[in-house]
Amino acid sequence: MEIFYSSDIKGNRCYFDIEESIHLVRVMRHRVGDVISVIDGEGTLYKCSLIDDSSKGAEALIVGKTENWGTHNYNLTMAVCPTKNTERYEWFAEKATEIGLDRIVPVIGDRSERKVYKIDRLEKIILSAVKQSLKGVLPTVDDPVSVKTLISYYRDDNESLKLIAYCFDDEDKRMSVKGALDLYAGKSIVVLIGPEGDFTPEEVEYAKQCGFLPIHLGPSRLRTETAAVTAAEAVYFRYCL
Repeated sequence: MEIFYSSDIKGNRCYFDIEESIHLVRVMRHRVGDVISVIDGEGTLYKCSLIDDSSKGAEALIVGKTENWGTHNYNLTMAVCPTKNTERYEWFAEKATEIGLDRIVPVIGDRSERKVYKIDRLEKIILSAVKQSLKGVLPTVDDPVSVKTLISYYRDDNESLKLIAYCFDDEDKRMSVKGALDLYAGKSIVVLIGPEGDFTPEEVEYAKQCGFLPIHLGPSRLRTETAAVTAAEAVYFRYCL
């Protein structure tokens, strides 16, 4: 099933930007009259008939739609420190999108090796993963913030399950991610994953003061991107399987 994306839907028409028009017309070779499937990134799938096959700005007529298509029954925010190797972070974003998440927040910790991160390329990778995995909702990507800023943002959020994973030795104080999810009756989850050098004890303590629960992801020591995907999978297994 081919999926195309439009953020410009007015009335019964879908308009495609240049990049998506090129993919639609030049790469996939669709022509006027072809029936195509289009998502709006907010959970609606449109059945459309192509009425303008210009690679500079294609246009389609909506002939049907399905709401709540390719969605999941939870809301997951992954706040993950960018890795030194940007390809590893992009791999996490791609795989977590395929699994199912709603928001990615690049966070910069005290021990982060990468202090600056541009999100433009990441947004394109996520859109591609959404279409490939038949998702109807396009996850948002926030501009990078510090770990402490992210924690402060959730300080007064008493509805979400807020989790922070780290590796330094205090196993008796951390529960498994599965155990934390099993104790939670809601469907809004925030998971905080640190950099290669882990969070500092001060960052963890501040997170705990703001209501984050300390968790581990099993006995293996995982890379940042692997830990993030593992956490996303745990949420998926909890709500979808």
